[in-house]
Amino acid sequence: MKDIKLAAVCGIYCGNCNYLGKDCNGCSYQEDKPFWTKLYNVEVCPLYDCCNNQKQLEHCGLCPEFPCSTFLSLKDPSMSEDEANRALSERQNELIRRREIGTARWLRE
Repeated sequence: MKDIKLAAVCGIYCGNCNYLGKDCNGCSYQEDKPFWTKLYNVEVCPLYDCCNNQKQLEHCGLCPEFPCSTFLSLKDPSMSEDEANRALSERQNELIRRREIGTARWLRE
């Protein structure tokens, strides 16, 4: 089974990330400071902070405010607008699916 700690609050599975093992150990292992926070002068990941630290939720899809303005505004600045919108839509769909079937089953898929 895939590592549940690599199931990020934002809908990404860190096990598929090119930075895993190089610049990052995975969002949950990094707690609120994934590798990119240093690159963009952000103290903590706003989604992790809100979801995990403040609301004690497993992922954003469990939040009654999902998708909130924080979720919708957090985009990878290295992507084009179209790429970022596609990635945002994919993350949103993954979180909806994860909410429906649970993280363990989502990881098996």
